[in-house]
Amino acid sequence: MSRLDSETKRKLREMGVPALVDALDVQDDTLTLGMVFEERIKLAVDDAHAAFTHSKVEGLIRRAGLRYPNADLRRLDLVEQRGLDRGVIAQLGTCQFIARQQNVVFQGFTGSGKSYLGSALAKQACVHRYRAHYIRMPDLEESWAAARDRAAGKEKWLRKYAAFTLLVIDEWLLDQPSDDVRSMLLELLERRYDAASTVFCTQYAKKDWHQRLGSGVHADAIMDRIVHNTLWIETGSTNMREHTAATS
Repeated sequence: MSRLDSETKRKLREMGVPALVDALDVQDDTLTLGMVFEERIKLAVDDAHAAFTHSKVEGLIRRAGLRYPNADLRRLDLVEQRGLDRGVIAQLGTCQFIARQQNVVFQGFTGSGKSYLGSALAKQACVHRYRAHYIRMPDLEESWAAARDRAAGKEKWLRKYAAFTLLVIDEWLLDQPSDDVRSMLLELLERRYDAASTVFCTQYAKKDWHQRLGSGVHADAIMDRIVHNTLWIETGSTNMREHTAATS
């Protein structure tokens, strides 16, 4: 294929396909010698699409606010020692649970890798081009408190956090929530119920949640919107921070 003239390139870039222009520009004539026009166009489009997808995924990962941006489900240490099931982790990596609007709970001792797993799962969702977001529970509460002081702030805040296809809430129930926060959680989880997936990273076993949520009707309602369609994964008692420090 002959090189594109500057005016044709300008028009293609103006139409929003700069990646295709770049792909055509870098085609090696010696490697594509003998290819018909359609084959060279297909090759250029494949290259441009790969570049576009990579750029989109990188943008999703950057905006997800991950605590561990380099987290990777394929590179977990001490899987068997921590009691993690490789098959379950591999299944999570397919992100089919998101298509089924299932939730995930990572529950284990301090330092057992819950935050890493939550970050890795959110990153994997981004790779599958889902819109994901990671936030610690204290930061979620602080963000909610700030939204209450703005005009229509509560509704805008709820729409924002309900819209993430995958929302990772780390340090879930680390502190017992106030009445106002319990009301917020109920409304947020109601909006996400059967519409999106939420990941909870917590030290507390399911049997302790009701009490930490206040043991009242709000606790009943919040639990009801979580427990029926959730994958519960124990992360064990191995302190991964100590392990990482010892091996570095």
